Amino acid sequence: MADTFVSRSLDEIRFWSRIMKEHSLFLKLGFRCDDTKLIDEANRFYNIFEDIENQAHAFSPDADPQRIFEFNNVVHHAVCHIWKFKRRVLDLIIRCKIGGNNFPLLVDHISREAAYFMNRLEQLNTGTLDPLPDAIINENVFFLRIMADHAKFINHLLDPSERKLVEQAREFSHDFDQLLYQAIDLNSMRPQSQTLPLLEQFVDQNRVSVRQLRDFKKTARELIEACRIKSIIPPLLADHVFREASRFLEILDAFEVALSSSK
Repeated sequence: MADTFVSRSLDEIRFWSRIMKEHSLFLKLGFRCDDTKLIDEANRFYNIFEDIENQAHAFSPDADPQRIFEFNNVVHHAVCHIWKFKRRVLDLIIRCKIGGNNFPLLVDHISREAAYFMNRLEQLNTGTLDPLPDAIINENVFFLRIMADHAKFINHLLDPSERKLVEQAREFSHDFDQLLYQAIDLNSMRPQSQTLPLLEQFVDQNRVSVRQLRDFKKTARELIEACRIKSIIPPLLADHVFREASRFLEILDAFEVALSSSK
């Protein structure tokens, strides 16, 4: 049990600390050059999460669980602060106090990911991870919305002349909106909706769509890196959204295995 706590904690922190670090960079790049205080704050968070990421990779799988417990608390504190920063930036954008190129939905999106990370650290340290039926619905409601957002961002950041890719991104946005609505419906029907056949179908259906989106993102990333399409998507952002889709697919694969073993 202690080994699972350590490995799960390090896995979550290694993945999400890198995501938080990159969020800091994306926010910084979206600020106007005269928003120096916000730029400095984004730089500070970049350094904080780069340090956390390095520390997480320095731990071995047989690390003392108490040290990991304490590390989780330190990371949670940092994530709480970047969440507050993101919500403050969103408030400034919505009230037209700052300009720049950060979409309000993008800032809300990355703050939702910070909240997810905070919650996972709390669950790990309190030993209150969701039971499998609840985890399946909760993870899908969260990640399906993240995937739908990604499709919308890609659509808006591609050059309008990339008509085929724009249309594909628009289709993925619609598809994942529909999957999200289905997940929300399943969520509202709990606990009656949490039968094995329904959960298996739910996971299978979403895995097919997430794999397709992951492959689309992989192709887009490769085209962007090779400068073969027109867009204002930085290669790092293309890789960032690809990694998040891959993460979701790994979670769905794990759910499939868990559901099969529960028969």
